[in-house]
Amino acid sequence: MTQLDQEKVGRFAERMTDIVNGGALSLMISIGYETGLFEAMAKSAPASSEKIASDAGLNERYVREWLDTMVTGRIIDYSPESGTYVLPPEHAALLTLASGPDNMAVLAHSVPLLARVQQDIVECFRKGGGVCYDQFPEFMALWAELNEKIFEQTLISKVIPLVPGLPERLTEGIDVLEIGCGEGHSLNLLAGAYPSSRFRGCEFRSTAVEEATTKAKSLGSNNVEFEHKDISKLNESSAYDLILAFDVIHDQAHPRIVLKNVANALRPEGLFFMMDVQASSDVHENLEHPMAPFLYTTSTMHCMTVSLALDGEGLGTMWGERQARELLAEAGFRDVTLKHVEGDIFNNFYIARKGEI
Repeated sequence: MTQLDQEKVGRFAERMTDIVNGGALSLMISIGYETGLFEAMAKSAPASSEKIASDAGLNERYVREWLDTMVTGRIIDYSPESGTYVLPPEHAALLTLASGPDNMAVLAHSVPLLARVQQDIVECFRKGGGVCYDQFPEFMALWAELNEKIFEQTLISKVIPLVPGLPERLTEGIDVLEIGCGEGHSLNLLAGAYPSSRFRGCEFRSTAVEEATTKAKSLGSNNVEFEHKDISKLNESSAYDLILAFDVIHDQAHPRIVLKNVANALRPEGLFFMMDVQASSDVHENLEHPMAPFLYTTSTMHCMTVSLALDGEGLGTMWGERQARELLAEAGFRDVTLKHVEGDIFNNFYIARKGEI
């Protein structure tokens, strides 16, 4: 019988305790996000559970139990002398809507949403296959909300300028396609900022296309259109100056076909601008990635499985830089530059060309 290192057992017991407690706190943070409790507390001074429940329009008994969970989780402070609770402003900076793309409560909220498909995923472990996109409506809506906030703060001011000369070209007027455009947040922003350019978005989910089109009409944009289309069937030649793919390629059933279609659809001096997860293709190089367990979990329970559900390759969220470069080269992109937005630990921005721009 193997002799156990009891010190190592003890350390792992502490680690498992942290994991179980963290999982429980993720659920309660999700409830705080969904009920508006963090928002209510961020606007108020130290208050009793009755006052906080009243401000949030919620049942006091549930709110009190939630508050006590947050106190023991070191998320909310409690004063036993006055019986009051307070959300420190430093914590509110990462838990409220004012946080924008830094709102970690959004990520916590994704945990129970993914858990809704857990039994389906367990069956995939046993039998193979995958879980289709239509099983993730709330999860997709959550990420659309997060992406909207990120794009509003960074797309025009930080992301587009990563490519020297691109803002000027968009101002002059070029033809732009976004594949996997989702609810159209990025294209609607670009269409408003660059009225001389022509924008088209393709998306697999018809409900997202409808939302994107409605938003464009409400903005009065006449230089953008959205189409319900499987981008693996994109069959255009030399039609665009710029093609965008924001956090899309690793979800695809057939990413190699998609990337070859992109290369064919670009004009000779065209540019492919791909945003994808900042990670290594080798797990041992992701040990220090601060969000690696979350991203691998998201991959298993969404990004990889939606690809496998379509008999796809199942690249997964953490396909990484090496694989990304390999697939881009295979598609015909000979010049690939990698850039980052300062402060963004999640995304790589690949600037890929067939020829000089």
